[in-house]
Amino acid sequence: MAVRELRPIEAQAWLQSERPPRLIDVREQDEWDCCRLAGAELIPLSTFGSLAPEALPDLDQPLVIYCHHGVRSRRVADFLSARGFANVANLSGGIDAWSLEIDPAVPRY
Repeated sequence: MAVRELRPIEAQAWLQSERPPRLIDVREQDEWDCCRLAGAELIPLSTFGSLAPEALPDLDQPLVIYCHHGVRSRRVADFLSARGFANVANLSGGIDAWSLEIDPAVPRY
């Protein structure tokens, strides 16, 4: 399965739709404490391999994965796709792009 790259405006529309995806933040706890997107769930990259099987049991559930700039989240999205997740998207540009394009109240760091 191919991982979709979503610009923040596309992710925002999907998150506000009738059938929104789960929003998964793969940054670390200190980054999460600094800022996060509303409705996100934290599964840090450093513990993703051990937490993901229990936290993400449904291979068909739509997911949007994000991090700071979109690099770590792309790795996680590829990892999930390779393991059979059917509907995974990466937030291109990460939370930084979200802050610039959608919500300037989200702190940049």
